[in-house]
Amino acid sequence: MNLKPLGKRVVIQKVEAEEKTKSGIVLPGQVKEQPQVATVIAVGDEDLGVKVGDRIVFSKFSGTEIKIDGETYTILDEEALLAIIQ
Repeated sequence: MNLKPLGKRVVIQKVEAEEKTKSGIVLPGQVKEQPQVATVIAVGDEDLGVKVGDRIVFSKFSGTEIKIDGETYTILDEEALLAIIQ
């Protein structure tokens, strides 16, 4: 993937949603809660405080989804970044 975000934006790839509940119930696709955890794939400005490979938490319903080479990525503005998971 060769995608470089402009300005104070990052490209992320969301972590897959759970297919089962803790009690073992299999969830159909539309019931699965969308994850708010992702891995940073590319960073625009270097002074954002995140780097490629970081796992982050982001705001629900934020960003723009795109598909490149069969993979789905999301472009987020700096304001949508909530935390880094360490």
